[in-house]
Amino acid sequence: MKKILIFMLSLILLAQMSFAANVTIDGENLEGARLINSVTYVPMRTFAEAFDEVEVAWNNNTKTATVKQQEAETGATIGRGYIESRGRVLYSGNENLIIDGSTYIPVRPLAKALGASVTWDNATKTAEVRSGAEKLLSADEFYNASDLYWLAKIINAESEGESLTGKLAVGNVVLNRVESPEFPNNVYDVVFDKKGGVQFTPVANGSIHKEPGYDSYLAAKICLESYKVTDKNILFFLNPAISTSTWVPNNRDYVMSVGNHDFYA
Repeated sequence: MKKILIFMLSLILLAQMSFAANVTIDGENLEGARLINSVTYVPMRTFAEAFDEVEVAWNNNTKTATVKQQEAETGATIGRGYIESRGRVLYSGNENLIIDGSTYIPVRPLAKALGASVTWDNATKTAEVRSGAEKLLSADEFYNASDLYWLAKIINAESEGESLTGKLAVGNVVLNRVESPEFPNNVYDVVFDKKGGVQFTPVANGSIHKEPGYDSYLAAKICLESYKVTDKNILFFLNPAISTSTWVPNNRDYVMSVGNHDFYA
């Protein structure tokens, strides 16, 4: 009974925060768009069918809606903050929803998956979608295989059991180091960097060689899509409960804590 009440309250709260939104596709109005917590959502089937001949399927067991095109499939699982297309993970951080029996997705990742662009017209408060944008590259074309593999491995080794946000933060640190002139310029070399001593404990204890699971690959892909959990340039993290080093807390700027880790810029 308690779970049912919580679910009903959630639906009521969602309804209170949901408003009709203006969305056009190549100049034509899209019916059913909603503005939820300042994010424009669109009905997945209606949106996809406005572009091309597509097949939309629903898996009730996994609560996943799938748009099938000639060369690609785009899947959206209810409750998750991302969609998957051509092996890639397009993350928004805003959950996929069911509203009045239809699957609703934030417009930007869905448009990107279908090869469309989105611009915002502030004067008319309209999300303007244009077809014919650059086709979404597949995972094999977009991700560097070595970077993906070793990023997933260090995420798994450092944050197994952590939330997705915790995994993303660890991945952000590694990729921020790749971009920094203070560190090597690829993921493998950052992971095994020994400047000033071994940089990551899993390299020292061998747990880096454990094969990563789905969640770690998921986080690695989201990071490689340039998603960052903070606009601060985090370069270090540690577990304050077990860390014996004081150099980072004494010399770097604290940014945030996620799960068991503190992150520093």
